Amino acid sequence: MKNSNKKYLPLLLGFACALGVLLGAALDFTSYNSGTFLKTNKKKEKLARLIDYIEYEYVDDVNIDSIVDVTVNEILTDLDPHSVYIPQEEYVDLSASMKGDFVGIGVSFRNINDTIAVIQTIEGGPSEKAGIKGGDRILYANGEALFNSNINEDSITSKLKGEENTRVLLKVHRKGIPELLEFDVERGKVALKSVDAAYMLTDKLGYIKINRFAESTYEEFKNGLLKLKEKGARQIVLDLRDNPGGYLAEATKIVDEFLPEDKLVLITKNKKGAVEKTFATKDGNFETGELYVLINENSASASEIIAGALQDNDKGIIVGRRSYGKGLVQREMALGDGSAVRLTIARYYTPTGRSIQRPYSHGSEEYFADYLNRYKNGELVSADSIHVADSLRYETPEGKVVYGGGGIIPDIFIPKDTNFEKQSLNLMLRNGYMDSFIFEVLEQNRKYYNSLSFEDFMQKELITKTTVEEFRAFMRRENFDMRFKDYLPTLKLYLKAAMAQQLFGSTAFEQILNEEDPAVRKIIELSTSPKFKD
Repeated sequence: MKNSNKKYLPLLLGFACALGVLLGAALDFTSYNSGTFLKTNKKKEKLARLIDYIEYEYVDDVNIDSIVDVTVNEILTDLDPHSVYIPQEEYVDLSASMKGDFVGIGVSFRNINDTIAVIQTIEGGPSEKAGIKGGDRILYANGEALFNSNINEDSITSKLKGEENTRVLLKVHRKGIPELLEFDVERGKVALKSVDAAYMLTDKLGYIKINRFAESTYEEFKNGLLKLKEKGARQIVLDLRDNPGGYLAEATKIVDEFLPEDKLVLITKNKKGAVEKTFATKDGNFETGELYVLINENSASASEIIAGALQDNDKGIIVGRRSYGKGLVQREMALGDGSAVRLTIARYYTPTGRSIQRPYSHGSEEYFADYLNRYKNGELVSADSIHVADSLRYETPEGKVVYGGGGIIPDIFIPKDTNFEKQSLNLMLRNGYMDSFIFEVLEQNRKYYNSLSFEDFMQKELITKTTVEEFRAFMRRENFDMRFKDYLPTLKLYLKAAMAQQLFGSTAFEQILNEEDPAVRKIIELSTSPKFKD
């Protein structure tokens, strides 16, 4: 925003509440009578006229669009922490993520020495079908060079993406082959998976990890569940750790797979006091099997709906740490210019009637500092540090005591490893440092690594002492010089997981990480205890 704009910003922010009324006319509340909801009134006309006067008559130039965007953010911030404005430039990518797919060629890539290097093709996508492989360098798209140092990632993406069923001719360099390879790739829908993994932990215990709740999540989950049942799964681990939520309907359909017909799943209540109740149907595929649900402090919203519904119906065991504490329901509404608002329209309650929304009356800053408060008061490492008012006490049908007011408290607590070196390793894994290093390792002998089956990969010691030293040298080039002597096995495990991700995908990644996961180990112990044996 220009400096001249800032000068007049306080004046326009003074009209923030009034502008909220004006914006209301653009919101897509389909449940309202449009004749009443969109009815004009003098206040709306007054503010619209004032903005017109400033735009067309004011002595200095003022960027009205920027001021309106700032004002919208101010309005929503004053409502609650989860009502947010989504600018036009973010809305397309966000919509694709929640839709569950996008149209493109289906590769993940990084720019290495001004050349597009394929990290891996997306399973089932156009590039995989065409024969492109990890390590390939895409040099030309429809005759246009992609190795120009001035070309940025957005420009590259725009040349590879396009309309569905259109074609792009790629010229690719593959190590060991002197001539360029040509691939005529037909652009198509590429799945953005929300189920990271579905595999058997033991001969009876299946594991499913969900990273968010998008439009395709229930179908992905159901497919995974049915495949695990075919493999003999009589017990299921549903991993919702670090899952921020998403579409409520996808969460309730997943709960329905585990609960008998007519069991209460969810209660919502809007500003007018209208109550809606969601019940399980007769279509569940895992109503009698044993169930474990993994949650942590980053499991929010739809994740908490699942954990709360199952806990309140005495179905399964909740394992981990207290969840985020979000009990508000949002609806996404277009604002007519490519932007949107995600507005809180209701509160939800678990079947026993508890709200798990933590307080936000002291403002968003304090609200989002809750993680730090939990860290300081010791809650992340000790269940005894979780303090809940007795007035928020509820009982399930079988007499189990549960609490509202700030998240789902697990039945079995798993402390967080707060060791600095261990957390640093995890950040290196999650933030791409290990991915970048592993890509370099694979490039040294791509033909060998691509020839490995997953079974061979798991049995071989591919991360050696030399690999660890090379990683330390790599991190020193990135201005990190840390010693991990006490966590050498963990470092090797993480590097192997990063390698598995690039060679075999997300299920292999999670499978390797779960080998040392204390929560998963605890569930395996529980699942094999005498009460679960034949």
